[in-house]
Amino acid sequence: MNRIQLLFRSYHPIVTSLLFGQMISRIAMSMSMPFLALYLAKNTDMSAAMIGFVAGAGSLAGTFGGFIGGALSDRCGRRLIMFISLFAWSAVFIGFAFFMQPALLFLLSLLNGICRSWFEPVSQVLMGDLTEPERRFKLYSLRYLMGNVGVAIGPLLGVYLGVGSSPLPFLVTGLIFLLYGCILFAMMNAFGIKEIEGAAKKEKVTIGSAWAAVRRDRVLQLYTIGAILVAIGYSQHAVTLSQHLEMSFNQGVYVFGWLMTANAVTVIVLQMPLSRLLEKHRPISAIHAGNILFALGLVGFGISPTIPLLFVSMILFTIGEILNYPAGSLLLDRLAPGALRGTYFGAQTFGNFGYFLGPLLGGWLLDRTSGMIVFSLIAAILLSSSFFYGKGARRQSSLGSTEAPAARTAGL
Repeated sequence: MNRIQLLFRSYHPIVTSLLFGQMISRIAMSMSMPFLALYLAKNTDMSAAMIGFVAGAGSLAGTFGGFIGGALSDRCGRRLIMFISLFAWSAVFIGFAFFMQPALLFLLSLLNGICRSWFEPVSQVLMGDLTEPERRFKLYSLRYLMGNVGVAIGPLLGVYLGVGSSPLPFLVTGLIFLLYGCILFAMMNAFGIKEIEGAAKKEKVTIGSAWAAVRRDRVLQLYTIGAILVAIGYSQHAVTLSQHLEMSFNQGVYVFGWLMTANAVTVIVLQMPLSRLLEKHRPISAIHAGNILFALGLVGFGISPTIPLLFVSMILFTIGEILNYPAGSLLLDRLAPGALRGTYFGAQTFGNFGYFLGPLLGGWLLDRTSGMIVFSLIAAILLSSSFFYGKGARRQSSLGSTEAPAARTAGL
């Protein structure tokens, strides 16, 4: 326990508060949003297709909203964008609790995606701003761990609060975000983040100049393609896997629930030990290793004839997750020019398009083929991301991470 306390105390107090805020926000989100479709089905007259459209709207909005939020944070400051998104997020969840009209629910879902795509990348950038570069990999690993702790706790609270039939989980989520925003506002004023931001900002960034920089940066584009391909693979462990298990195993839904628990527990147990091991290696090596384990886990989902082998596959898949995602954040951290760090982390949300494509592709394949073929094909797609990540890393290394984006504009 003392070692854990020392670890958190070694970071800036705002960083520590954002780490714990990551856990609290994920608890709040996961007690309500995973059950949104069930809640709408029980409390509205919307069709299944309309419910799916409403639930998926947030992901699409978040895919493109992150770039705008990141660019605005470079121009207007991290604090302003974070507080706008946090307090708007609070209003969104309170709205879910009180409004049942389809048009309003669609708008709330869009706003939910935008708020998340603004807050999470910008808060991640601020954490990096306040942490020495050599300690950022451990920081991003710790942030990922805290998020997974929240995801492990949230659904249990949602069930306790009557998710699916009661608006209470959404109301509680909204109030948690409101309280979190107030506490963070007080802490940032107390620790002088306004002055830190003012000292760091040397030039004004416009949306146009930010987009031009992102559009010209071939390394960022390669990393984004890689992120989309990884997201296509990662998204299979939810929707497609649950359908496959329901068709292939007795009590498949029950098995799926325990596999999700195994995923969260594996992250909680192994995240920090693996991050300490990987601090001595290049982030691109962690991404390549993570992709291989991701692919092995996916293939295992498709060919495992027994439940114990499914759990082995999930553990392999989860270790791939542990290796891949913090390393991807570190690659982006090293790539981003100082004046455009918010823009680059916001552009990272373009990779979320894979979370939209993945379930569609997986479901389409599952309707036409077997689970073994589905997960093997998806594994091959995910592995192809290593080509794009590797090419981007070689290009970044040859040009130097401190080069301006314009220096990385040769063709793909």
